[in-house]
Amino acid sequence: MSPVKLAVCIVHNRDKGRVTDELIKAGFKFTVIGSTGGFLREGNTTILIGVEETEIQLLQKLLAQNCKSREQLVNVMPFEAAPPGAFIPSPVKVPVGGAVMFLLNVEQFHRF
Repeated sequence: MSPVKLAVCIVHNRDKGRVTDELIKAGFKFTVIGSTGGFLREGNTTILIGVEETEIQLLQKLLAQNCKSREQLVNVMPFEAAPPGAFIPSPVKVPVGGAVMFLLNVEQFHRF
């Protein structure tokens, strides 16, 4: 057995269905945890996957093919408080989505 890693994958909720379907088709076993992003405070999904080193490239490929970055319009409020009605926020495009994957070394891995 090759060394095992823990992949912590954070994907946008819009991509969750596609990603988990493809992970199942590829034979990965995983745990899904609901999470929230920091900047926009939108829903994310954190997926925990025990992977052997030989499977890392396949996992990266699945994430890249099924997690797309997209632009979203958000209203940006000024840092200084102004009287109500003094500032009309204009929408700004920000990138959302995509995926982030952390690979952690695993000392031991047991499946029961």
